[in-house]
Amino acid sequence: MLSHKLVFWGIFLIFRHASPSVLPPEGQTENYFEIITQADSEHLSRVGDRFKYTARSCKEILNKYGEREDGIYYLTTNNGMKYQTFCDMNTAGGGWTLVASVHENNMIGKCSVGDRWSSQQGNDAYVPDGDGNWSNRNTFGLVESATSDDYKNPGYYDIVAQDMTVWHVANNSPMEHWKLASILRYHTENNFLQLHGGNLFNLFKQFPVRYNIGSCTNRGPAVPIVYDHGDRESTRLLYGPNSRNEFDPGFITFRAINYERAAMAICSGVKPRGCHCEHVSLDGLNMSVHQMINAVTILFAQYCIGGGGYFPESTKQCGDFTGFDWDGVGTHQGWSSSKEITESAVLLFYR
Repeated sequence: MLSHKLVFWGIFLIFRHASPSVLPPEGQTENYFEIITQADSEHLSRVGDRFKYTARSCKEILNKYGEREDGIYYLTTNNGMKYQTFCDMNTAGGGWTLVASVHENNMIGKCSVGDRWSSQQGNDAYVPDGDGNWSNRNTFGLVESATSDDYKNPGYYDIVAQDMTVWHVANNSPMEHWKLASILRYHTENNFLQLHGGNLFNLFKQFPVRYNIGSCTNRGPAVPIVYDHGDRESTRLLYGPNSRNEFDPGFITFRAINYERAAMAICSGVKPRGCHCEHVSLDGLNMSVHQMINAVTILFAQYCIGGGGYFPESTKQCGDFTGFDWDGVGTHQGWSSSKEITESAVLLFYR
């Protein structure tokens, strides 16, 4: 019993004073923990000081207070509400505010609990908007969990911005590793949000993500992007082999509508080429007209995220990552997207 107590107290002391990841290097124990504690204290003091800032965006913090460190900051809405978010203070001049993340919690569950960016109410034509979170003021999630769950803060509708940056970050990555864990990062630089009310909230008011709202020709804007990590070819290869000839990489597209009038919110990194059977590259494939139409219907669901509440072709398309798993989850065969992009959250920033 005594030996068990000694072991317990030994373990307790290790966790009380240091985690195994910060144990001192061999031969460098003197003052090691004091230095670590001082560094932690200084960091916490700097982060705590950020609460005093008054700003509506990370760009305003950058300009007013000269902050250059990526991390959590406090912002204030036009109505005076304070909230936390992540600021990227370095990419392309910095000042990017994280406003949302789209995370697929369960590829098997279609429009089920957790599919906040499509529908949590099943694949239902009587709920054409799904949860409607692309164009409402609901907020949810925590900033530090943005790669582990869906996230949306008040900045999504409160900030008036000009451009966006998008990160695809491996699921469950800790915040301090988001950049390193990204498989794709890009930004826009043509001030396109100025034409659409300054944010996605207003853009999706103009282009509702709703079943049967229009046809393929009623698609929203397709905006050229600048790559920060990745390129056109690496973007193309993230999606399924059958999908790669059906889009042009190097864009972000909003409110795509497929052949059967199902709406999807964002086609990340790509611009669909069309939705009619004559635009589908099926050379060498022996398909009937019905099969061709089905193929066109499938297309957008393989590389677009979010959506309305109803996908007529198949329940398999319904969900935050729509039909990424059409030919199996992460198989990267047929119409299925790669494991890397299927298991990455999509982080959306404004500037």
